[in-house]
Amino acid sequence: MKYYVDIDGIICTNTYGKYKEATPIYENIKKINKKYDEGHEIILWTARGGTTGVDWRKITEEQMEKWGVKYHSLSFDKPEYDVIVDDKTQNIKEW
Repeated sequence: MKYYVDIDGIICTNTYGKYKEATPIYENIKKINKKYDEGHEIILWTARGGTTGVDWRKITEEQMEKWGVKYHSLSFDKPEYDVIVDDKTQNIKEW
């Protein structure tokens, strides 16, 4: 299976744009890494910089490495939204 995983609020605390201050949520990282180890494709999907135009790739990649997050690719093309409605959405707490 292919999993798109948000970063802020799932992998780390949501700092509302102060990404350098984010702290890892290791309980969720463990769940993501388990899916990776089971052979699933993990795509990290973030809107970091989507409204400001700031390139957060280097800092984000460094954070993922430091926190031990296993993933296949990192995408910054997530749209900014308040609610997403989709028949395939899955809540991290349901894993």
